[in-house]
Amino acid sequence: MKFVDEAFIDIAAGDGGNGCVSFRHEKYKEFGGPNGGDGGRGGHVFAVADSNLNTLVDFRYSRRHEAKRGEHGMGSDMFGAAGDDITLKVPVGTIISDAETGEVLYELLTEGEVITIAKGGDGGFGNMRFKSAINRAPRQKTPGWPGEKKSLKLELKVLADVGLLGMPNAGKSTLISAISNARPRIADYPFTTLHPNLGVVRVGPEQSFVVADLPGLIEGASEGAGLGHLFLRHLQRTRLLLHVVDMAPFDDAVDPVAQAKAIVGELKKYDAALYDKPRWLVLNKLDMVPGDERAALVKDFVKRLRFKGPVFEISALTREGCEHLVQAVYQQVKAQQVAEQVPVEVDPRFVPLPPDPA
Repeated sequence: MKFVDEAFIDIAAGDGGNGCVSFRHEKYKEFGGPNGGDGGRGGHVFAVADSNLNTLVDFRYSRRHEAKRGEHGMGSDMFGAAGDDITLKVPVGTIISDAETGEVLYELLTEGEVITIAKGGDGGFGNMRFKSAINRAPRQKTPGWPGEKKSLKLELKVLADVGLLGMPNAGKSTLISAISNARPRIADYPFTTLHPNLGVVRVGPEQSFVVADLPGLIEGASEGAGLGHLFLRHLQRTRLLLHVVDMAPFDDAVDPVAQAKAIVGELKKYDAALYDKPRWLVLNKLDMVPGDERAALVKDFVKRLRFKGPVFEISALTREGCEHLVQAVYQQVKAQQVAEQVPVEVDPRFVPLPPDPA
């Protein structure tokens, strides 16, 4: 399936039905009086976060979404039926903003969270509403109110606990395939990863976290170079960043320290909040370094980079050191999850749609 993380849509809630002018006409009822009912309200437009979705591709090709209008009022004191609501299913992590002003209106961050993005118009009054002691035969009615209409921008920022970042061919895809259920494309050339890949890392029974692998960053990414800048937004909701560094580049002229500093610089240029996130250093491909040289190489790298956080030495290919990394990451993520627990909010007007027929 094509990965789409941005879409523009037009939505329209249903208009309210018109009120009715009617009088009771029955045999032996000389003074029947008014009995015109109110119109029904228009349908609402809801959005619900669905964890089974991971892309906005459905909205790329279906831009117009309209709820039904309410039925008009009728005689015999009959009110019009309310228009059918519609529910738009979006991936967890979707931001809904005004397409014209850019103002963020809603964020759906929790599975099953429901919000109303457009309210249906109220129904108009029938003439029975205007009956009074001095107006025994009213002929007034009111039209239904129009429903809300909006042009919206949908933007997906994937909800992952951990984000992998690094230069192309640093081994990020190999790492996510080694520790999770993700099976990204892996090859020996740059920019093999063209869109974010999500993987669930199973630590134990009912113990897991989600990791995201993004296309490799290069120097100048914050200004549009390469592919990584298109997906940096997906790191903004992660709780922890793993900076993967290739410690055995094929080209001897490549300096891993310079590459690592370039990545850090791009993060700072793109978003200061992203730069300030907890970031751990993952030194990869150490299986290609002779054992007697490994300790000195790592020590020199950390010293030149002036890195103060946790450092992990691994080989994603042989999975050496990966288990220790996974356990440490899970403990960090678990501690932050406990501190960030938020109750799910559901709009009281929301009526779940019936399940799709098998």
